[in-house]
Amino acid sequence: MAIRGISRDLLAMLFELGREHHPNEFVAVLREQGGVIRELDLVPGTIVGRESASFFVDMLPLGIRQAGSAHSHPNGVLSPSPADLRFFPRVGRYHIIIGYPYREGAWRCYRADGTPTHLEVVE
Repeated sequence: MAIRGISRDLLAMLFELGREHHPNEFVAVLREQGGVIRELDLVPGTIVGRESASFFVDMLPLGIRQAGSAHSHPNGVLSPSPADLRFFPRVGRYHIIIGYPYREGAWRCYRADGTPTHLEVVE
């Protein structure tokens, strides 16, 4: 199923995760329901730091609704890094980067190949 949007509540939660983990990065797995990204999973064993956040793909929760990932860039840069571009295809089709200062407008979505894409924010 094509993803058409992200829920406003989940986006607000991603901003909060960015603020809580700052100055470190966070990473989460996104799940969709009915074509809208509405939920996230925090993966056990996630390693976080100022320059990166990572987890073992073997620790991903099972399920068919996995849409992609979300992670933060504490430096505020909203473009994917080379490491992000290697990671994206392993986790799903849509990848959100949340940047400092972690508020409306401080996020971008990318496809697994790093191409920017638009997600509608829905209620």
